[in-house]
Amino acid sequence: MKTYLTVLRIADYRKLWLGAVASLIGDGASWIAMSWLAVTTGGAGSLTILGACYFAPVIIGGLLAGKLVDRFSRRLLLVTDSLVRGAVMLCIPLLAALGHLALWHLYAVAAVYGLFKILPIGIIPTVIPDLVPARHLSTGIALEAVATGAAGLLGPMVGGALVPLIGANWVLAVDAASYVAFALAVLGMKARLGRPAPSPDGAAAARRTSWAPVVGFLRRDRVMLVITVTFTLFNISLGMLTVAQPWLAHERLPGGATMLGALAGVLAGAQLTGSVIAGALRPAARPMLRIGTLQLLAAGGLLLLLGAHPVLVLVGQVVYGLPDAMVTVSSQTVRYAHTPEELRGRTMTLMRTLMLSALPIGSVLAGPLLDSGNYTAMVLVMTLLAAVPGVLSLLAARHDPPTDPPGTAAPAHPHLVQE
Repeated sequence: MKTYLTVLRIADYRKLWLGAVASLIGDGASWIAMSWLAVTTGGAGSLTILGACYFAPVIIGGLLAGKLVDRFSRRLLLVTDSLVRGAVMLCIPLLAALGHLALWHLYAVAAVYGLFKILPIGIIPTVIPDLVPARHLSTGIALEAVATGAAGLLGPMVGGALVPLIGANWVLAVDAASYVAFALAVLGMKARLGRPAPSPDGAAAARRTSWAPVVGFLRRDRVMLVITVTFTLFNISLGMLTVAQPWLAHERLPGGATMLGALAGVLAGAQLTGSVIAGALRPAARPMLRIGTLQLLAAGGLLLLLGAHPVLVLVGQVVYGLPDAMVTVSSQTVRYAHTPEELRGRTMTLMRTLMLSALPIGSVLAGPLLDSGNYTAMVLVMTLLAAVPGVLSLLAARHDPPTDPPGTAAPAHPHLVQE
């Protein structure tokens, strides 16, 4: 805990982190509000369209964001994203107050949200090494994951509590206010969060908007290529699990909706706990060895879903979720160590876009298997998709020789430690 407090004493990091937490909680609440508006206005079928509008544009947004994150000021991009999405969210309560709200307005707002959401997802991890000294980098990474996990738990709860109190429309106004809070937090930072400096040969300055240097870098760096491929595969297994949870609660396990809430809550709680543990651990001298071991452990947790015994399924969520979050923190440290600074923004954006895009692929794979009654086959496929990354990561460990943990080096930005 002392390490976490040390990092949160860094004024600029604290402002960015608190602003991100507020915005993420607002997003979680807004999804509850938008889905409630959709289902009460257009029925269950509208949820499918809303979900597609909400999640699918992240692929297009990621491709477009890659053209921006290494070309323009990260501060400008974060503030612009927050103000645009905040204004768009505010349109819903305003249209409702004027009596002109239609279902297609929800779809349009969801699409804009999905298009822009990759910007902070890609930029925030990119700037963490500029705000946190090297010896506390893993803790800074873990705190980002903690923020996401905590917001994933609190956001829906806040939305569910506010909808009956102030109405779903005005919950979106609360989300708009959270975007403004994030923009003000970023503007209050002393760090300028500018675009990266060009490489000495000047090549990066002329190619800031091109994906070619990033693709070439990933092809040359075997460890980074393995991380990209394995995390994409692993996230497919996570997408399958998110479909398996409601199916299990409805078809195999007692408790119905209560059991579904328990499954989702236990998984989210395990991931949050894993992030906290990872931030307190000393960085590994051979991180790929740690990553591979944790991925195999997570895959073993999925095997506990075989037989659909309630207790084993719940334990399986923990065994899967806890190492999953720890892997995320460890892999981020590897990415920072391997990625050139002038490519960091595009590389992080590309990798997170691929990982987010893998979630719906998992949904597509799991659905037909469950519909046809092949639950055991679904679990085995899901386990395989989680285990293969572990094997590949262990093989990659041979090409990633032991290094001094980040904590043994001098702070990268000692002037940022003081408030």
